[in-house]
Amino acid sequence: MKISIRMDDITPDMDWAKFLRFKALCDRYQIKPLIGVVPDNRDPNLHICESQEAPVEDFWRYIRELEKDGWRIAQHGVTHVYTTRKMGCFPLNRLSEFAGTAYRQQYEALKRGRDILRVHGVRTDMFMAPAHSFDRNTLKALRKLGFRRMTDGFGEHPYTRCGMVFYPISHSQASVLKNRGKAGYTTFVVHTNMMGDRDFERYEQIFSAHRDRLVSYAEVLGAAPARRGLCGAAKEYLMAAAKYALVDMKNRVNGRAV
Repeated sequence: MKISIRMDDITPDMDWAKFLRFKALCDRYQIKPLIGVVPDNRDPNLHICESQEAPVEDFWRYIRELEKDGWRIAQHGVTHVYTTRKMGCFPLNRLSEFAGTAYRQQYEALKRGRDILRVHGVRTDMFMAPAHSFDRNTLKALRKLGFRRMTDGFGEHPYTRCGMVFYPISHSQASVLKNRGKAGYTTFVVHTNMMGDRDFERYEQIFSAHRDRLVSYAEVLGAAPARRGLCGAAKEYLMAAAKYALVDMKNRVNGRAV
């Protein structure tokens, strides 16, 4: 199975040292990730580096340069502030910026985010939901606004559902790395803001050991999607719910329940 990379939480005040460290790793192995850009970041947890400390003069120009260099861009929510505890269609988290809110409210918010990106010269038809959480109103609003692709779901190939093309993320990195000969594509989700030295070392080992399987996200976007029916959607939902339950149980054991 071929492996692509998506990088979440890209903002003007992200941890630039960590972002650039991971970018250098991607550059070394000649892979171009998908990056999720937050149009109007208001999440205090993502306010890490003050804007004047950023090593790039113009954040939006830098994003456009990455795109020209082959990186791909997704709209990553709007403000990245969680407003509900609904799990939505892909129940990996009990947090959401959108799931559980009215269609009109979601449409207006998503349109504002899309328009912010367009003002800065960034156009994309791909959406990346904060906390992987969205519902049918989210998908309806996205379609109305011209979005056609989602980076989420589980599976071995892109698939169509609810009028959108979904590009699956990895359910288990360890399982993907063991199944070297399996066909298909998956995406490893990376949050550089939260990475430590051990995480960087681990990804360097993965990239070195599996360099023949690493692909740029543009290749994933070129793969033909299959249609996913009700059985496939139900299986995916149960897999996500089970993964959430397992992570939640571990957090409770470690005293980190929310």
